[in-house]
Amino acid sequence: MNHTALNTVHPTIRQFDTALETCGFLPLHRAALSELQINVGKLCNQACHHCHVDAGPKRTEIMSWDTMERILAWVRDNTITAVDITGGAPEMNPHFRGFVQDLLGLGVSITARCNLSILLEPGQEDLAQWYTNRQIRLVCSLPCYTQVNVDNQRGKGVFNKSITALQQLNELGYGKSNDLTLDLVYNPGGAFLPPDQQSLEQDYRTHLQEDYDIEFTNLLALTNLPISRFLHTLVRDNQLNNYMNLLNDNFNSGTVPGLMCRYLVNVDWQGRVYDCDFNQMLDLPIADEPHKYLWDIKSCELTNKTIATGQHCFGCTAGAGSSCGGSLV
Repeated sequence: MNHTALNTVHPTIRQFDTALETCGFLPLHRAALSELQINVGKLCNQACHHCHVDAGPKRTEIMSWDTMERILAWVRDNTITAVDITGGAPEMNPHFRGFVQDLLGLGVSITARCNLSILLEPGQEDLAQWYTNRQIRLVCSLPCYTQVNVDNQRGKGVFNKSITALQQLNELGYGKSNDLTLDLVYNPGGAFLPPDQQSLEQDYRTHLQEDYDIEFTNLLALTNLPISRFLHTLVRDNQLNNYMNLLNDNFNSGTVPGLMCRYLVNVDWQGRVYDCDFNQMLDLPIADEPHKYLWDIKSCELTNKTIATGQHCFGCTAGAGSSCGGSLV
């Protein structure tokens, strides 16, 4: 189901722009750019039920080294200091390590979005140590601290692999040292909002410490957006209208100033730019204009640009809010 279908399937719900208008944020504008988020491909060793990227082992979209070189030049020329690398499993891109190494050479702070199980894949046995040596910030998916919930959402056996990977990272100092950040990501297992992030983080700490002797830095609670596989699940289960009503009814204007789309630019595997990762998956170009490549713009040109929005944006503004960095308020 595409972006147009999502915006017309539940006509009784107010439009997102109407919600922005009532709180004085229409049109929604960008602030100064502070981070680049790069999707280096949709290839993944998992195929999670909630994945908004629709990533999996059979995907062929992979960022080329030529595209990476263009991005590196842009980062250098536009003095970007922070890059968030995602996928798929970004580590499955054959150029991933070289790309990260060159970004580090430019003085860039790196966040890598890691699904944990990738650390146990053949050929990736040294990945945890490789990350440690470069002090890469890791943001790792672990949607629950129980096996049944994780395996139901991410695939049979993923929980045990994730625990093994976390223990491996802990042994190297991740989650224990200020220089080795290990953040975990929670997302709901169904059509409901995340609980309070702070309380949930304490639950995670208690269970993971007592059951597996695992430590981590922070928990990031994310809302499932009605995109791709999760959207199809909502439609299949006849829950889409109820879920959109839930997001709409919990719209929180206090989340709007901190939305990730105001501060970062998202880049797809071909080098095209979007206001956020979710807009990329809906093929909703930056500022709702014709597609542009990163190297065809300058970072200063983005400030005060209007952000492309749609009904899916209620997912980032419901309750405590949601972004790639967790709760917003």
